[in-house]
Amino acid sequence: MPFAKIKAVAHSVPEQVVTNDDLAKIMDTSDEWIYSRTGIKRRHISIDENTSDLAAQVGQKLLEQTGYEADTLDFIIVATITPDSTMPSTAALVQSKIGANRAFAYDLAAACSGFVFALSTAEKLIAGGYKRGMVIGAEVFSKSIDWTDRTTAVLFGDGAGGVLLEADDSQPLVIAEKLESDGSRGGSLTVNQLELNSPFSDIIEKEKTSLQMDGRAIFDFAVRDVPKNIKATLELADYEVDDIDYFMLHQANSRILDKMAKKLGADREKFLQNMEEYGNTSAATIPILLSEAVESGKVRLDGSQKLVLTGFGGGLTWGSLVIHI
Repeated sequence: MPFAKIKAVAHSVPEQVVTNDDLAKIMDTSDEWIYSRTGIKRRHISIDENTSDLAAQVGQKLLEQTGYEADTLDFIIVATITPDSTMPSTAALVQSKIGANRAFAYDLAAACSGFVFALSTAEKLIAGGYKRGMVIGAEVFSKSIDWTDRTTAVLFGDGAGGVLLEADDSQPLVIAEKLESDGSRGGSLTVNQLELNSPFSDIIEKEKTSLQMDGRAIFDFAVRDVPKNIKATLELADYEVDDIDYFMLHQANSRILDKMAKKLGADREKFLQNMEEYGNTSAATIPILLSEAVESGKVRLDGSQKLVLTGFGGGLTWGSLVIHI
């Protein structure tokens, strides 16, 4: 059975940077208030690029890094909850923009766990016989934010990151995984709700379509359920915490990472973070983090390192992959 191998990693973010001080000019907040609670200093906000534009930029970079032609791709999966549209999918638009005319393409909606869920899916596609594909996490969250709500507007940014995978015989990419969901708690984090809107519907009162979040509930979920998931995945891999080179977790809040490291008994330095620069880019946080780690030389694509990738967020969804990279 063929294994999947990550051949390249890339990311792309809008040029426009919005600092905490910039936000303080339009809402009752401050740099100190935001940074002390979240670890976020800046975020990149799109001026005119939609989700498919950022994702396509990532796709083009992946092709340039590997020297592959777009028509050698078998599939494109885009993890996003802020698509350009529900139809056509963002992945279909990316396929068109990079000229991958042989690839089938679809979106995967699992919020901040999206990249982890999509990478797990892509690995199975390659095990099933497909030779090469892309997994991209991409969000333009700025179009789904209530910019008068300081409790949520300060948290999110726009960006995209992704990987190019291909079949390889050397070693498995995913050593163990555990993906989870709990729809009964889904109401604690919602966005872009589509209402009944027909002449035959009795629905009169409309839901808010911008992001709505119960911050305390999400924080408690993250620090309670997610470490258990990581421990369980490590057990499936028969690894100890100290066997892992880096933990690459969803970049929601630096205090969440502090608590997770403590609960796992892990060295906090192994929990890479970049939310200071990008904020929470949902499905894009992990691939952006991975891309920067490869660029800096911390992570090598030579099969010698063990990483834990963990996403958690709306749905509720959460999950971890232990990978050799």
